[in-house]
Amino acid sequence: MAAASRFVRSCIPLFFVATGVVLGGCAGGRTSLFEEEAKPVWKEIEPAFPAFPDSANLIPVDLESASTSLSFVDEKSLTLAADGVVRFTLVVRGAGGAQNVSFEGIRCDTAERKLYAIGRGDKEWIRPRADEWQRIRDNAFNRQYALLAKDFFCPLGSIRPNRDEIVQSLRQAAGLR
Repeated sequence: MAAASRFVRSCIPLFFVATGVVLGGCAGGRTSLFEEEAKPVWKEIEPAFPAFPDSANLIPVDLESASTSLSFVDEKSLTLAADGVVRFTLVVRGAGGAQNVSFEGIRCDTAERKLYAIGRGDKEWIRPRADEWQRIRDNAFNRQYALLAKDFFCPLGSIRPNRDEIVQSLRQAAGLR
């Protein structure tokens, strides 16, 4: 009997090692029984800058906050690329008359945004110094990104809309036809 218990005690570590090897081999692949094979590495497409926005193509975005600035999306610049990024021109007008124009992107898969270009007064695009992807945060300062992502570009729990559906929902929310 003593020999049998020594055999069991000596096999227990081997069992855990073998189990760990089998389970560890599963760690790098799928994470769910119904999940497709591992996703390919994401590659960002280098976008072409759009034409500078024309006020006739601006759709107002209600930020649902006490902000004194007005935000607009340029309908003509809105694109959905094969890399999964929704790109658009954003125009923000302050109460004092100042206007900021930017060409930006929102990546729905990661809830991030990126600044591609800043519009100058002479209707020219310039690249920003910092152009890294940034996490979208829903706060008073960056409300427009959270609102655009959640309500228009990347609605949670539904199929991602196409370009025309996004434009239509932006126009409906703004009370435009």
